[in-house]
Amino acid sequence: MPEIYYQLMTITGYQEIESQITKLKSQRPTLVARLKAARALGDLSENTGYSTAKRDLRHIDSRLRFLNKQLKYAKVIEPTDSKLVEIGTKVVLEDLSDQEEMIYQVVGRQEADVNQGKISYESPLGSAILHQSVGKIVTVTAPEFTYQVRIIKIELV
Repeated sequence: MPEIYYQLMTITGYQEIESQITKLKSQRPTLVARLKAARALGDLSENTGYSTAKRDLRHIDSRLRFLNKQLKYAKVIEPTDSKLVEIGTKVVLEDLSDQEEMIYQVVGRQEADVNQGKISYESPLGSAILHQSVGKIVTVTAPEFTYQVRIIKIELV
């Protein structure tokens, strides 16, 4: 029997998925009503309203299946201490090539958003610093180049 692959995520990421599911479920009855109204108009072969409503409903149902599957296979990780970089911790790093400081929260793959300061634990930087401690110099192997960072501070979020 194959081993189940769980999606590691923070509690915030889990709650965001739950919120998306709630929103989509609230939109679904409106789309079902729109589909029924379009169907009542008659000839379905040339009924653009019917085709559109059917497509929109399929899209929501597909998205709901996807999100529910993410929750089904989710494993919420809560950081235990601030001595090691874990999923959910906030990390202050120093890029040793230019001494620039960066602040990131290490999160699950589906939560990652560099513009919001969230990096996946599976990214080159995330995987390099994961389970490392303050003061540690880590080499990050990115697709285009290699660089080093020092872990300055680790915080529980």
